[in-house]
Amino acid sequence: MKKQSLLTAIVLLAAGAALSFVALAFSLRPAKTASAIPMCHDVASATAEFAAFANDNNFLAAHPSPLPVEVTHQGKMIEFPVEGGANGRGFLMTAHGNSSKYLLLFHEWWGLNDYVKNEVSMWCHELGINVLAVDLYDGKLAITPEEAGKLMQANDPARSASIIQGAAKFLGDKADFRTMGWCFGGGWSLQAALLLKDKTKACVMYYGMPEKDVAKLKGLATDVLFIHASQDQWITDQVVTDFETNMKSAGKSVTVSRYDANHGFANPSGPRYNEASAKASRAVVKAYLSGK
Repeated sequence: MKKQSLLTAIVLLAAGAALSFVALAFSLRPAKTASAIPMCHDVASATAEFAAFANDNNFLAAHPSPLPVEVTHQGKMIEFPVEGGANGRGFLMTAHGNSSKYLLLFHEWWGLNDYVKNEVSMWCHELGINVLAVDLYDGKLAITPEEAGKLMQANDPARSASIIQGAAKFLGDKADFRTMGWCFGGGWSLQAALLLKDKTKACVMYYGMPEKDVAKLKGLATDVLFIHASQDQWITDQVVTDFETNMKSAGKSVTVSRYDANHGFANPSGPRYNEASAKASRAVVKAYLSGK
């Protein structure tokens, strides 16, 4: 009996030790913290929402590789300091005389290509002010829609914001700004206007994703001209109507100029180029910017 009691005691002690070890092991496991949990991408962001279109095969199909354009541009590539990173880049053409007025252009998802450089020259001559096309891709260019989609989705909004602010600082304290962009750049035209605050005198968006945060829109120091393609399947009539509502809630003014055309209609290097609508929209844009 004594031997059996001793054996039972040993078994119980061993079991207790094992349980204690398991409990100790669990207690030493690192606790899950909020930082260890993967966070969802900020889908509420206007730039992220537009970038998500790159996952849509129909959007890719609607953007076949751009056609070559006749190079008519004048101007030069420049570099400027950007806080916290590599120098920024842009294509600049200055007007005759000592003007402090600048139009900042924002490229489509293809990058700062010859089409955008041609736009720099054209608007510089049309408006008689300085024009800078800001490179948000740091020199990268896309030829295929697949490449363009990857570049757009890889775009870091924080880096782009720093590039815009670096460009504004480089152009000097006396400079004031008008912004304009197409597609991917249409959304960034509005974001640049928000970033540059009261130094912004005008904002033109060609079928870009609007900002939806009314609190942010209250910080706009300018009105907005929105160029809308009524056949656009992504920046739809509803998207534009919501933007009008949000701008009104923010106490800001937006004018929507509508065209019976498709997304990308203003780009002569694209297959959806609509010459009549493109010319009509340019006239509206010129009249708007000339008064700024």
